[in-house]
Amino acid sequence: MSVNPADLLNLIEARLDRQQYQDQHWSGSFEEYLELCARTPQVLRNAYQRLYDAVMSHGFERYRVFKKECVRYHFFSDPFDKGADGIYGLDFALMQLVSFLRSAAEGYGTDRRILLLHGPVGSSKSTIARLLKKGLEHYSRTPGGALYSFSWLLDERCEVSAGEGGGAARTHEYPSPMHEEPLILVPRAARESLLEKLNAAYKPEFHHGKLRVVGEPDPFSRKVYEDLMRFYEGGWKRVMEHVRVRRVVLSEKDRVGIGTFQPKDEKNQDSTELTGDINYRKIAQYGSDSDPRAFNFDGELNIANRGLCEFIEILKLDVAFLYDLLGATQEHTIKPKKFAQTHIDEVIIGHTNEPEYKRLQNNEMMEAFRDRTIKIDVPYNIRLDDEIRIYQKDFGPERIRNIHVAPHTLEVAAMWAVLTRLEEPKKAGLALLQKLKLYNGKSIPGFTEDSVKELKEEAPREGMDGISPRYVQDKVSNALVSRQAIEEKCVNPFMVLNELEGGLSHHSLISDEETKKRYRELLSVVKDEYEEIIKGEVQRAISADEEAIKRLCTNYIENVRAYTQREKVQNKYTGRYDEPDERLMRAIEEKIDIPDSRKDDFRQEIMNYIGALALDGKKFEYNTNARLYRALELKLFEDSRDTIKLKNLVSSVVDDETQQKIDVVKQRLIRQFGYNEASATDVLNYVASIFARGDSKNR
Repeated sequence: MSVNPADLLNLIEARLDRQQYQDQHWSGSFEEYLELCARTPQVLRNAYQRLYDAVMSHGFERYRVFKKECVRYHFFSDPFDKGADGIYGLDFALMQLVSFLRSAAEGYGTDRRILLLHGPVGSSKSTIARLLKKGLEHYSRTPGGALYSFSWLLDERCEVSAGEGGGAARTHEYPSPMHEEPLILVPRAARESLLEKLNAAYKPEFHHGKLRVVGEPDPFSRKVYEDLMRFYEGGWKRVMEHVRVRRVVLSEKDRVGIGTFQPKDEKNQDSTELTGDINYRKIAQYGSDSDPRAFNFDGELNIANRGLCEFIEILKLDVAFLYDLLGATQEHTIKPKKFAQTHIDEVIIGHTNEPEYKRLQNNEMMEAFRDRTIKIDVPYNIRLDDEIRIYQKDFGPERIRNIHVAPHTLEVAAMWAVLTRLEEPKKAGLALLQKLKLYNGKSIPGFTEDSVKELKEEAPREGMDGISPRYVQDKVSNALVSRQAIEEKCVNPFMVLNELEGGLSHHSLISDEETKKRYRELLSVVKDEYEEIIKGEVQRAISADEEAIKRLCTNYIENVRAYTQREKVQNKYTGRYDEPDERLMRAIEEKIDIPDSRKDDFRQEIMNYIGALALDGKKFEYNTNARLYRALELKLFEDSRDTIKLKNLVSSVVDDETQQKIDVVKQRLIRQFGYNEASATDVLNYVASIFARGDSKNR
């Protein structure tokens, strides 16, 4: 069926918002802008206030982790691009970043500092900076984030010349090269009174900072302003007739309010890339290289005015560049060649890794720069669930469609990555894998929230070393394009673990053999844990007969009730009253390691639990108590395993009855745990081989 081109055009037109375009390209007179300021004073916010409001405008949620209150800001989930740059597990670092922005928005001094993101490679430093830029761009397109600049109306030579009606010519428009705030054209003598009135009407939603318009116009606007003032003999209102205010939409691609600077080799570095350079073609027109009209105010610090400037690997910059940053942060000024200090209003953010930062600390010549930076550590994830989410974003079902990623494939990769970042616990009897589980919110007998807090405090550098997510992503990608994966259309955990181990021998960032040895040992730990996980899943699939579990649960509860109340149990078949079935109760309790000395306490706990539910008007079900439910599953598995003859799976001959039972288990694995036909078969075969070896350890 052919597609009608007119339908395609209509489809495109339907997705466009013409009114929004007109709103974002509004222009008007200076007087109209003053009226707009009176109605919505927030248009005068500075760069820090606007960025902080952009973050807060997306909301947040509070939760507790490591016995601390934590805040998750939805801004960093990347609502602008459907989560493409979403950040997971770095909420403590992001809280520090937002606190820095809040302090700067209030005007408490951090607005005169460089924000330095510091951490190991691949820890999301660049992603955070990219999100700040992306979010600021998005915010500037919304009504709440609107900001304005201005253009000069002059003659075709960008000069003040006589026009019609006794005024100066206004035939051509020349934008402010640094997108400056229009109220910067208000003389200082009047600006303070004007801002006082506007601040009285300003009701900030997220902070208590005041509106401030400081500094003087850039050299180009200053010259035009002075020329017009001379032409009109000090008639400021007549000068403002040459000002056309326009809305500004920040854009990194258009180099409006968002700048990015990346270091090059020392021979090609030039400080004019930051502060602009002379336009030699215009020197002949204007007669001097010190005429601001013959200068391109297009350095990264110029064009980032009113927004944000990112410095990639900032500590790789030549020292001459860092000197430019000293004034840009402390005094909010830059020094273009042959011009006076020029005011800027922008957030300066840089990022670096640990070797460069250590070099900075050891360089006594850079003391002034160190004093003007606020460092925020951006570590790797140390919570397993957050690390898994990183890989699910790249290798989830919405991205990988033609190859089945077997359950736990990404989990085991994430588990290994997190283990490499953790320090060995000092507490006796606590293994590194248990520490990982505690950090991930799992309860382990004998450990409380206070224990987890102590573990975290005794290892303050956790997350600053270890395997980068990039390495894991590369190896998962290798597994996905391997011949085995393409032929079988499936990737399983062992394929990924083999890739992770194989890549260690030539890992570019790990030269220490001891470290490689430790990482290989951790891979063995992960393999053992994976075996336990899939054994548990197969056990659940085999014992997933709901009616059978209900019957077993009812039988157990009847016997426990009789035992705790010192009564007998009526046999439904004989009608006789027998003693409670101690063998049955212990067979279930032993599955969850309840010792004989604790059986009375456990049984009383169960009865108290049932009683408490009854008082609340709730009914006790077989799966209400998680520990008892697990014990019932394991008991039913033990009873069912021999009837299914799981060990026979490793042989080539399986009778029809057993095959039917195996098929039922396989379908449960597919339905309940996310396997497909091939991966379910593989897991059953592997677990069968474990039991064939006599390994019947329960999870």
